[in-house]
Amino acid sequence: MGSILVGTSSWTDGTLLQSGWYPHGVTSPEERLRYYASQFPLVEVDSSYYAPPGESTVALWRDRTPAGFTFNVKAFSLLTQHPTRPAALYKDLRERLGESKKNLYLRDVPADVAEQVWDRFLAALAPLREAGKLGALLFQFPQWFPIARRNKQYILECRERCAPVPICVEFRNHTWMSKENQAETLDFLRSHEVPYVSVDMPQGYPTSIPPVLAATADLAVVRFHGHSAKWTSKDVHERFGYLYGEEELRRWVPDLRRLAEDADTTHVLMNNCYRDHAQLNAAQLARLLPMHRILPRGGTSHDPAGGRATGQASSGERW
Repeated sequence: MGSILVGTSSWTDGTLLQSGWYPHGVTSPEERLRYYASQFPLVEVDSSYYAPPGESTVALWRDRTPAGFTFNVKAFSLLTQHPTRPAALYKDLRERLGESKKNLYLRDVPADVAEQVWDRFLAALAPLREAGKLGALLFQFPQWFPIARRNKQYILECRERCAPVPICVEFRNHTWMSKENQAETLDFLRSHEVPYVSVDMPQGYPTSIPPVLAATADLAVVRFHGHSAKWTSKDVHERFGYLYGEEELRRWVPDLRRLAEDADTTHVLMNNCYRDHAQLNAAQLARLLPMHRILPRGGTSHDPAGGRATGQASSGERW
């Protein structure tokens, strides 16, 4: 079985800082990151989705964490075809565009400007990459990004641009993981060694993706979004304000360990980032994983309500 790293999708969320999770006296950005890295081996940078980080900031992340610590970095919104505030663009590119739109999309940006965004975003991550601390770049695609030849091609373009750093992909359009297309999606990712991001999230919404665990590359990634009853809220804390119970997490353990049998490394990230929910749950899950015995493999999908739902897994899949 490969290694399993457990972490969270934030270490600077405002409600986390107010929660008391950081010890008294740990107040500066440097102290917080050093403390976080003493508790977990992995973190996901979420702020990079909203604005590209500067290389000097990335160098500080490198310097404030120990050898072997891993950062996954969420791709900038423009590069995942999400709406992007013009103010988030690099200043010279923003001035060059002279746009007055509230939001920009990749299709609105000239090709040479898009190239500059790609080049600068990736170049800024060099300190982490050179230190061996950059795990993967997370490309979370929007609801309007369905399974289609052009979108498969865009995923491959992202993979090629980011190489040798792996990308991992998370979908929010149900067509990728519908019963009719699930095997096609996973086979496509597997054939190009692109890690699929398995998710636990509320079901029954247009953006819902079923909780299928599948390793499609040497790296497997699982993100826990919680089960908030306010998933459609525009308040991010209402959407992710969910605290998993220990028994709820315990039911995930055998599936996560089976997933780790099919990958060299598995990243498990708690994205229920409200107050210290993610940190508490990540610590609970990290304690539970080594305690659980591997059960025989079987074609199963995870049932978040408890127990298992039997089903036939496609070749090479672990559900």
